[in-house]
Amino acid sequence: MQTPFVPEITVIGGGLAGCEAAWQLAERGHRVDLIEMKPLRMSPAHTTPLLAELVCSNSLRSDDPMTPAGLLKAELRGAHSLVIGCADATRVPAGDALAVDRVLFSRLVTAKVTRHPNIRLRRQLCDELPSGPCILAGGPLVDGGAARTLRRLCGDRLYFYDAIAPIVDADSIDPDRCFRGSRYHEGEEGDYLNCPMNQAEYEAFVQELLSARKVTPHRFEEPRYFEGCLPIEVMAERGKDTLAFGPMKPVGLVDPRNPQTPPYAVVQLRAENRYHTAYNLVGFQTRLAYPEQKRIFAMIPALAHAEFIRYGSIHRNSYVEGHKVLDESLALRAAPQVHLAGQITGVEGYIESTAMGLLCALFLSDKLRGRPLPLPPSTTAIGGLYHHVVTPRLAGEKYVPMNINFGLLPPFVGKEAKRAGKRGRRALHAERAREHLPAWLSQIGA
Repeated sequence: MQTPFVPEITVIGGGLAGCEAAWQLAERGHRVDLIEMKPLRMSPAHTTPLLAELVCSNSLRSDDPMTPAGLLKAELRGAHSLVIGCADATRVPAGDALAVDRVLFSRLVTAKVTRHPNIRLRRQLCDELPSGPCILAGGPLVDGGAARTLRRLCGDRLYFYDAIAPIVDADSIDPDRCFRGSRYHEGEEGDYLNCPMNQAEYEAFVQELLSARKVTPHRFEEPRYFEGCLPIEVMAERGKDTLAFGPMKPVGLVDPRNPQTPPYAVVQLRAENRYHTAYNLVGFQTRLAYPEQKRIFAMIPALAHAEFIRYGSIHRNSYVEGHKVLDESLALRAAPQVHLAGQITGVEGYIESTAMGLLCALFLSDKLRGRPLPLPPSTTAIGGLYHHVVTPRLAGEKYVPMNINFGLLPPFVGKEAKRAGKRGRRALHAERAREHLPAWLSQIGA
């Protein structure tokens, strides 16, 4: 006779944070109900019933451990992160970045989660939060009854708008008007398709961006955007050269067909899957209306006849002021059985969301077993994110969502730090984090 599955903890939301939290809890012997609303209700940013669905293949960012994102991923690997392990297994070429085949990645996470004996996946809407211990990892698009409960417990939630880049069919890209290469890798094939533009083409492109029809938020909502992921047309509004010094900068790219004349601007395309059948327009997240995207992006010579697999879009992200409503275990002060994980806590990005899911699970597991909470050192990337969420703000200091950055870690001071310069201080941060991480990993049993 089969033993009935009796869950100890409920995790709400099958995104990256929810899957990571459920996995970490299950690996520590807890029985977990993982509740996911898809496919019963689909969010504005998602299209499949798979767990851990990504909207962009390149959003895991740099894998260089000397960068903040690379350091955070290295720490998550040390903590045996489900999400990062699946990303490593499904990666596609992207230079120094960790990019994945989005479908293979989500399939792998879904398979691992659903096959774990301590996890039961339930496809249902969550109109009420359970009375027992639970993790709300509904992400920035948390909806329905859970959203209403969160609003009641936390007051008015804050928000910003996030934009998504379009994807084009590889066969529709003109190979005669682009070249393969990565920045500063002269003579090597590289992992990107680069679409050059001359000055006249670039200026005409920017002019059309400025006058194009956009999808606008509701009249009662201020159009706030996350600075790390601005729509391309918003960047263009900041000056005609903004794009040429930003996502379209030609620096470090040499067109082998015309090496003596560098392009004025370059649009980079990154492979969306292992088969290189689709490409993402790097840095081209947008809120342009669909017909405008087709018309304006066709002004990029290599994309004159591009066929869009997915147009860019915009969606609303919500978050709470963590330092006001969460305790040190990421539990709501107003409802201690409810814990928050992922972007809703006030972090931004897939790997950051994953880190908060992992931390929340560790805290809840140790709390249920009466153990002291294993707080990560503030000198690590994981610790920097955690302290960003829970540390009280100074009077007048604004709380905003954050990607991982070295500014979240304690600074180095003195003459030695000054002599090291920016690059040197990055190395110091990475070295210190690697020194301080093992003791914490030992605490959490990793």
